[in-house]
Amino acid sequence: MTAEATTEKARIGAPSIAGFTEEGEHLVASKVDRHHSHGTQVMASRAERLTSHDVADFALPNGREEEWRFTPVRELANLLSDAPSEDGSLDVSVEAPAAVVQRTLGAGEAPRGATLVPADRAAVVASANASGAQLISIPANAELDAPVRVVLTGNGAGRRSNSHVVIEAGANSRGLVILEHGGIADHNGNVEVLVREGAQLTVVSVQLWEDDAKHLAQHDAEVAKDAVYKHIAVTLGGKIVRLNSNVRFAGEGAEAELLGLYFADAGQHLEHRSFVDHNLANCKSNVLYKGALQGKGAHTVWVGDVLIQKQAEGTDSYEKNQNLVLTDGCRADSVPNLEIETGLIEGAGHASATGRFDDEHLFYLMARGIPEDVARRLVVRGFLNEIIQQIKVPALEERLTEAVERELAATEN
Repeated sequence: MTAEATTEKARIGAPSIAGFTEEGEHLVASKVDRHHSHGTQVMASRAERLTSHDVADFALPNGREEEWRFTPVRELANLLSDAPSEDGSLDVSVEAPAAVVQRTLGAGEAPRGATLVPADRAAVVASANASGAQLISIPANAELDAPVRVVLTGNGAGRRSNSHVVIEAGANSRGLVILEHGGIADHNGNVEVLVREGAQLTVVSVQLWEDDAKHLAQHDAEVAKDAVYKHIAVTLGGKIVRLNSNVRFAGEGAEAELLGLYFADAGQHLEHRSFVDHNLANCKSNVLYKGALQGKGAHTVWVGDVLIQKQAEGTDSYEKNQNLVLTDGCRADSVPNLEIETGLIEGAGHASATGRFDDEHLFYLMARGIPEDVARRLVVRGFLNEIIQQIKVPALEERLTEAVERELAATEN
């Protein structure tokens, strides 16, 4: 599909794969246009997709479903089976300033379940089989002087684990929570976030799994009046990683920003999906995901959904995905979708681009005496650092920059 496509389907959402680019502002779509298709399948409005706490409501996917058509589901049987975690499969540790309240929430114990309702088979399995949820609560009016650090470490290839983390930022509080995933496991992880009125919260989810790890996750956030929420996903490790990041609003004047960075090597499948539900008036959202790919069989997926409901007048929303292909044999799928039910908005649009190095950038650097291999590293580093620099934690930014450098060094060998 080219950038000149003018069908209603293209205006609502068009895919971009390696070798093609798609950019454009969305036009207002009538309600009947909210159903669009890929091939013979009909993709319903994002708001109409099933959510439930009952595992029986979600059949095992076969890969032909719209939600799973990019995902290698044949390799996920262990994660999608309705079974408890294996003993000792996952270690969880928390480092937090003294002001932060920590405790375990049982099934049905508030605020667990206040905002997250599973939207696919993996999330409902995690919800049903994570016996306790880790609560991280920042009191109202508190300003944390250090980040909260939650470390989840898998203890063996093929060992099944399920986790649930609840993060609550009290009214007018300020804080940052880092979720670090490492080791090896088959891991389902749910994260739900409550950003109370006037609070400012950043959640950083880092996936630095070892090569054989598999990780499926759903992160849901509710952002209250005049609150600001930033979610940053950084995925560099793992054989298969699929992360759904979702936001809805609970008061006017709320803002949400979803940022992501991923770097896929040979044989890796890294998939990121986002959904911003503009269900109230006068809220803002911005979505930016950037990825790099190298090596045979490297596959990245980004699917971005934004829904602007009829009552969400004054919405200001934008989403963008950019992918940089470094070698042959890679595939990047990029699918932005935007549904608009009111014309009384400040603005809404998207951009998606997938391609190789910008020859002009390389020429500019090489013309100034910089060797080609160094010039390529500089271009990629600059491309990805836009996301890393949003974390605002120097030690973590340095670790992630070094991890990206190791990825780039592997490209040259």
